[in-house]
Parts: sequence; structure tokens; C-alpha cells
Amino acid sequence: MADQTAKGEELERKAEKTLGGWGIFCNKYDEAADLFDSAAICFKLAKNWERAGSVSIKLADCHLKLHSKHEAASAYVDAANCYKKISIQDATQSLNQAVKLFLEIGRLNMAARYYKELGELNEQEHNLENAMEYFEQAADLFQSEEVTTSANQCKQKVAQFAAQLEQYPKAIEVYEALARCSAKNSLLKYGVKGILLNAGICQLCKGDVVAITNALEQYQEIDPTFSGTREYKLLANLVDSMDEGDVAKFTDAAQEYDSMTRLDPWKTRLLLRVKNAIKAKEVAEDDLT
Repeated sequence: MADQTAKGEELERKAEKTLGGWGIFCNKYDEAADLFDSAAICFKLAKNWERAGSVSIKLADCHLKLHSKHEAASAYVDAANCYKKISIQDATQSLNQAVKLFLEIGRLNMAARYYKELGELNEQEHNLENAMEYFEQAADLFQSEEVTTSANQCKQKVAQFAAQLEQYPKAIEVYEALARCSAKNSLLKYGVKGILLNAGICQLCKGDVVAITNALEQYQEIDPTFSGTREYKLLANLVDSMDEGDVAKFTDAAQEYDSMTRLDPWKTRLLLRVKNAIKAKEVAEDDLT
């Protein structure tokens, strides 16, 4: 490994010396690019990710001098892959540069792919605001390229994070739009009940019983089979318990559903918010009496 590091350093020095020379413009940057590329490989073999990343950025700069934006973008992606092992912040900066270049040359699918990856990196760092923004941009680009499955996956993430950030109207809007589109697709319609359940849980978080009741009626218009599902029954029972201020009934309804179909952590977290809101209202009413 030490040998590879030393070899990489020597190649990097040669590349820097080439750039500082008086060679023909194109030849100079072509030669330096080859040397930086070889140096990056050596640093990767040595698992020296910081040096591999920095050299990949120098490689990207050479490609930009040669007006090779696609190659430059690919070099920024390589840099990001190295930085991901040591610094999410540096990886994010490199991927943003790559996305910018892919957009400039009209490679929208590639830009969408790396916007999605940026969303995932920010999700790992629990930076949900930024993650939501990146997934939203990825969804728009995937949709423009008619990559529907990837677009829908990104939209699900947008709605998920919006709800976690208590941006319930946004989450509801995304989920309901997804449900309408999926209901028209023979391959996706079987997932509609799950999407409507997520939308309904977000409605519950808003705490408006009348709005939730109206929403359940609208959901039956989106999917006429929804009223016969366990998801609808769960939402209807939760609405009733909320209207009655009955915490025990709310808990029983959630546990009954969970005994058949496991509630994931996202649903559990949001339902706990609703349960705590019912409890708080009950305490407030007791204080008044």
C-alpha cells in the first residue's frame, strides 16, 4: 500500500509539472489528465481516499480545460465515491458539481440519478430538508425522462420527509397525486391502498376530523376498492377514536392492524404523534373541569 501511495504521489507531481510547462495547450492537459487518472488509481489501491478524491478533482479540472464536460462530470463522480468513505460534505460538493455538468450537456437521466444519490447521502446525515429537496429535483428529472418507477420512488421519499418535518399538507399532496397516478396503472394499482394509508395518517396528524372524514370519501373515489381494505378500516377507526378523544380505542385499532400487517417505524412515529395529541387534549379538558 505504501508503494502505491508513493507511486501516486510521483504521478501527481509529474502531472503538476506538465501543467506548469510550456507544452501545446491540448497536449499539456491531455497528458496531465492521463497522469492524474493513473495517480487516482494508485491512491485508490492504497485506500488513501482523501488523496484519490483530490486528484480526481484535478482530473476533472483538466477535462474542463479540454471542454470535455462529460469526462469532467465522471471525474467528479469518482471523487465523490472516494470522499463518501471519509467526508459526506466533500462527497456532496463533488456530486453537485457532477450534476451541474450533466445538466449542462443534457444528460438528464444521469443528473437525476445523482440528485437521488445526493438525497440518500443527506438522509444518512439526517439532513431531511436537504434530502427532500434533492429527491424532489430527482423526481422531476426522472419524470421528464419518463422513468416513472424511479420518479415515484423519489416522490415517496419527498412525502416521507415532509411528514417527518411536520409539513403535512405537502406530504398529503404528494401521496394523493401518487395514488391517483398509480390507480391508473395496472402494474401499480395494487400499491394504492398503502399510499392512501400514508396520506390518511398525515391527515390524522393535522388533527382536523372533518377534513380527515372528507379525505376518506375522496380516497374511495381514487380507488373504489379502498373502503373494503384493512387500511381503510384502520383509518376509519382511528378517526372515530380521535373524534371521541379515546386513547385506548386509538391504541387498540393500531395494535389490531399491526398484528396482521407490521406498521413500519415511519407510520409508528406519526401515529404516536397523533396519540400524544389526543392525550394532550384530554389533559387540557380535564384541567378546565
